[in-house]
Amino acid sequence: MPHTIELRVPPGQGKERIDLFLTHHIQNATRSKVQQAIRSGAVLVDGLPVRPSHQVSPGERIHVILSSPPPQEAEPEAIPLAIVYEDEALLVVNKPAGMVTHPGHGNRRGTLVNALLHHCRSLSSLNGPARPGIVHRLDKDTTGLMVVAKEDGAHARLARQFARRTIEREYWAVVWGSFRSPHGVIEAPLGRSRSDRKKIAVVQDGKHAVTQYDLVEEFPYLSLLRLRLRTGRTHQIRVHLAHIHHPVFGDPTYGGKRILYGPGTPSQRTEVQTMLATMPRQALHAKTLAFVHPHTNRRCAFDSPLPEDMAHLLALLRQHSTA
Repeated sequence: MPHTIELRVPPGQGKERIDLFLTHHIQNATRSKVQQAIRSGAVLVDGLPVRPSHQVSPGERIHVILSSPPPQEAEPEAIPLAIVYEDEALLVVNKPAGMVTHPGHGNRRGTLVNALLHHCRSLSSLNGPARPGIVHRLDKDTTGLMVVAKEDGAHARLARQFARRTIEREYWAVVWGSFRSPHGVIEAPLGRSRSDRKKIAVVQDGKHAVTQYDLVEEFPYLSLLRLRLRTGRTHQIRVHLAHIHHPVFGDPTYGGKRILYGPGTPSQRTEVQTMLATMPRQALHAKTLAFVHPHTNRRCAFDSPLPEDMAHLLALLRQHSTA
């Protein structure tokens, strides 16, 4: 069934071919597919068809008519789940590293949704057959707490709490570098990277995003932070921290996999390289989660211990700090 994407060229946009503009602004779009859509008349600028070479101008309204394939239903799989809480309306799970939240391109099996369907079979339908029960997501290699809705009414009420930013979420992360102040706020708009569509970047015309951080513990070259989200954008914490030159330790996408600060001696460098080898993902964990229960209207709060790999990393850091 076709659907339409509507875009408005933002103020200050420089001259750019429309095929490039749309490739930058439509998720998972390729230039060849965009050009094909333009030539077929599926792209209108201010109501009129254009050529791929059309130069966009600020204020133009662009309508893109897309033909979507029917969504694929996820299938149950017997995958172990770390369930923290469960009742008739919802459940809270502690997602491990390496698990994708829901099926998508290249990840049809082995996801959290596949595991959830095997566990309870009945999940909310508001997000369609490929994402039953999913109210919010965590990145594949981010661990921690997620709330899942079993029925549509609970899903809608939980989603409103996320939209109103009344859900309380706290993340812990090991990041590169030390901080002059133990507290801070990062406010920078986020959108798709123009150089790599798989990445998020700080962009002038991006969506408003705010991250608050507090220093928990400091080590040579690295720091342990507690972070709270005032908005919930894709990769928000990882991109914001990289933006202020403190990427999450071990993050292969946003610069955390290479040595950024110190070390001063060959032995210290070997220590840090050993720690990078033991942390094959970003050291980021969704530690706490609190919300108002959609049926009882009571506040529910949950806390999860740091995963084994992050706990081991911190143990190594403390050991080297006192040596």
